[in-house]
Amino acid sequence: MLDGIGWIATAIFSASYFFRRQAALRSIQAAAACLWVVYGLMIGATPVVAANVIVAAAALYSLIFRRTGQTLS
Repeated sequence: MLDGIGWIATAIFSASYFFRRQAALRSIQAAAACLWVVYGLMIGATPVVAANVIVAAAALYSLIFRRTGQTLS
């Protein structure tokens, strides 16, 4: 099951390259990053968790704030 989560995360992230709409791309990237966070937690890999928290946050920021035309600043 553990390897399965990693493979599913890989497949979802790879699939994101086939989306043209920015919202779909960011949604897929955020979902894959969340799976990678779960995988990283399960194997005790802090760098995997940290990197994918950053990726998920960036994807969600881009998805939410760019859609509304707002920024954090």
